[in-house]
Amino acid sequence: MNTTHSNTVEDYLKTIYILTMDGERAGTGQIAKKLEVAPASVTDMIQRLAAENPPLVDYRKHHGAALTPEGEAIALQVLRHHRLLELFLHEILGYSWDKVHAEADRLEHAISEYFGERIAEVLGEPTRGLHGSPIPSRELEMPVQDTVCLHDLRPGESGIMHSVRDEDPGLLRYLAEHGLMPGAKIFILDYSPYDNNLHLQVEGQEKEVVLGASVTAQIFVENP
Repeated sequence: MNTTHSNTVEDYLKTIYILTMDGERAGTGQIAKKLEVAPASVTDMIQRLAAENPPLVDYRKHHGAALTPEGEAIALQVLRHHRLLELFLHEILGYSWDKVHAEADRLEHAISEYFGERIAEVLGEPTRGLHGSPIPSRELEMPVQDTVCLHDLRPGESGIMHSVRDEDPGLLRYLAEHGLMPGAKIFILDYSPYDNNLHLQVEGQEKEVVLGASVTAQIFVENP
């Protein structure tokens, strides 16, 4: 992909991609909250993206937005750069996993495709990012994931932590302190139906951890 788009456009397309990963269309309110901008600004930008030639977004009033194939290709390129940069910052420069996201957000727009591919070569062609999420391939295809949301597990079930969708530094630090990182084996001990809290234990850790629904909805496991 050689077409150049503004940082703002790339941020919008990446955000819409992430918000629509579960098959739902992205509402303007969701986009506004994610990007920390006014809903009116989102509507204006989405309409502009839908009017591009070719359109980058399919926008339907009151039904939200979804990416066109052209918009998705740009979003996947940005995500590829972002997740490669996070790994590079961590593995080569020694950043902790809670500090890479903001830095990668700034750098993802600046690097060339050649630079991104050199990073991939240096890192050994990784297929998963630092937080476990898949890295789009060179052909801009997203690897298939066989995972379930931690929120859906119940007492007696277990799984291997695969990825964390939320990249909030405070949350990542909290999870790391309790051994909740990709590759950790998780055992579900109890579930509270009134507040949707999960009581769990991480293999090798002595203390029980209690996580609320807003957190467990952001964690994905494999081999449950």
